[in-house]
Amino acid sequence: MSKTTNINVRVDADLKNKAEAIFNELGFNMSTAMNMFLRYSVRYGGIPFDLRIEKPNRETLAAIDDVNNNRNTSKTFDSIGALMEDLNAED
Repeated sequence: MSKTTNINVRVDADLKNKAEAIFNELGFNMSTAMNMFLRYSVRYGGIPFDLRIEKPNRETLAAIDDVNNNRNTSKTFDSIGALMEDLNAED
C-alpha cells in the first residue's frame, strides 16, 4: 500500500458544506472526492474540465437586459391547456 500524506486546503465554509452534501449523497466523503479529482487529473494530464471565462455576446446581453427589465418577454400561462389554446389561435 502506498504512503499517504495530508493536503490542507482553505475554502469558503458554505462551499465546503455544499460540496460535502453532494458527495455524501453520492456515497463518499470529501477525502474520497479529492482523491478522485487528483487521480483523474493525473490520468487526464491536466485539469479535467474546461477553464474559461465566458463572455456573453451582444445579443445575449440584450436578452438578459430585457428579462431584467421585463421587456420583450413572452406571455405566461397558468396551464398547458391555456398555452395550447394560445398556440392554436388564429390571428
